[in-house]
Amino acid sequence: MTGSLNEIKTKIASTKKTSQITGAMQMVSAAKLAKSEQSAKSFEIYTKKVREVTTDLLRAELMNGSTNPMLIRREVKKTGYIVITSDSGLKGAYNSTILKAVMGMINQDHDKKEEYEIIAIGGMGADFFRTRGMTPIFELRGIADDPSFEEVQKIISKSVEMYKNEIFDELYVCYNHHINSLTSQVRVQQMLPIADLDHNEADGHTAAFELEPDRDAILEQLLPQYAESMIYGAILDAKTAENAAGMTAMQTATDNAKNVINDLTIQYNRARQAAITQEITEIVAGASALD
Repeated sequence: MTGSLNEIKTKIASTKKTSQITGAMQMVSAAKLAKSEQSAKSFEIYTKKVREVTTDLLRAELMNGSTNPMLIRREVKKTGYIVITSDSGLKGAYNSTILKAVMGMINQDHDKKEEYEIIAIGGMGADFFRTRGMTPIFELRGIADDPSFEEVQKIISKSVEMYKNEIFDELYVCYNHHINSLTSQVRVQQMLPIADLDHNEADGHTAAFELEPDRDAILEQLLPQYAESMIYGAILDAKTAENAAGMTAMQTATDNAKNVINDLTIQYNRARQAAITQEITEIVAGASALD
């Protein structure tokens, strides 16, 4: 019985240590989430302004058609997918949800590997595709929880450049969209060709601009930057969802550890009570034998 009590005490102590670790990780994830949410909100302001300027400059093209390659939908021979995951586990269903959705989409829309290319942001996704013989054309690991544009600029610019060079004919970003600390939603967003601009949004922007250099030269620089900013916004959104998933997973782990501790404590008290009762019974039996 003593051995059993010691085993239960050891399990309780071990589970308490685990609970302390997961509790600390929950607090760290909560701090990261607050920071990434603020970064995402700040970037939304920038995105809104860039969209206003771009839509205003493109009003005529959006109404009458454009010859700019960033806006024209060409024959799709190959599709590019930027898939955003985390670099590590302990994120609940964060990675499995997006990877399952991407695999379902690829299996549904493509008959052979030559019809698509994968660009992986995050080690979990890169390793997932490699083990299935779907080696990413480009990958990025180890980005910060609150990445700067400079940190991810290379892979973003490379993605846009590959589209311009017709390595693929359309580009989608696949990621988990952050809704709140408990909820995220799989989002597959077309980034290229740019198709989400509406000329009606330009109504009311009637001020005349004096442009230097000319308008076409500005659009030549602006449209790739617009696409890059949209991709960067998706990365910030995905990182926010990742931090929320990490916080929720650690909170769940901490709660489960507390439940295990409570069950083990009850088990320990019952075993201890049984041991005391047995000792009393043995003492009484011994005293009776002496009478």
